[in-house]
Amino acid sequence: MDDGADGDPSPWVALAREDWAALRSATPLTLSEADLAQLRGINTRVSLDEVADVYLPLSRLLNLYVAATQDLHRATDTFLGSLAAKVPFVIGIAGSVAVGKSTTSRILQALLSRWPDHPEVALVTTDGFLWPNAELERRGLMERKGFPESYDVASLVRFVARVKAGEPEVAAPVYSHLTYDIVPDERVLVRQPDILILEGLNVLQTGTAADERRVFVSDFFDFSIYVDAAEQDVERWYVERFRTLRGTAFRDPRSYFRRYAGLTDDQADATARDIWARINGVNLRDNVLPTRSRADLVLQKAADHAVHTVHLRKL
Repeated sequence: MDDGADGDPSPWVALAREDWAALRSATPLTLSEADLAQLRGINTRVSLDEVADVYLPLSRLLNLYVAATQDLHRATDTFLGSLAAKVPFVIGIAGSVAVGKSTTSRILQALLSRWPDHPEVALVTTDGFLWPNAELERRGLMERKGFPESYDVASLVRFVARVKAGEPEVAAPVYSHLTYDIVPDERVLVRQPDILILEGLNVLQTGTAADERRVFVSDFFDFSIYVDAAEQDVERWYVERFRTLRGTAFRDPRSYFRRYAGLTDDQADATARDIWARINGVNLRDNVLPTRSRADLVLQKAADHAVHTVHLRKL
């Protein structure tokens, strides 16, 4: 990965897993195998060794960033002669469907909450800010679910702005992957966390030149992470996950995808590849992948789902 122009220095420093692991220093491993089992996503293979090699150094880096950012806020308050206000540190995590960003988010939440300086770590996914299915149907966007236009972006920006402003309690909508829709009258409450992790497909997206006066959710990020992998690998993981869900969640009578529960292996694979070709792959190429260069750190996964390289922005 090299996003520098020809002849220009790359804005990234690339570290192989073993070199990145050495930056863990003396950070202790605070997760057990039982903890990790609760954090893994469907078909996401992550071991305690990978947590130690990849996520512990990342939690140490983020701990340093949080401390430095808190010092900057205190300096501003001192200059203004005001009482120090609690300003949450906001981390954005982006990446494709099925790449494992939700597992990454949960592992980081667990590790960061074990640092003594910031025990309150909230995790919110942008799925809750999708338009309800009825509204998507009205707009003709059901086949574009997950694309930028399928989100209530204004509400998402207001939510993050209110959390960042230190409001005592901010509510976010809840999305059900079982019913494939927003859950009416259900909210998740965020109460002045030390850190907010916001995870979603398009959290790093901005807009066109015509949108230059708009505020974007990424404007509130103190640090951003992109979980990356080759598209053919992500597509394969998506197909594997679809087949697993066909035999589990899709069998629930409440599932939006109940009609897929009786598919054969071949039919399930063909259906998943068709959905990928028409929707998820297009969204990845057109909207998600172009935001990778805006991240502060990129976790590069290999075909076995394990992170093999970390790219850290230096410029």
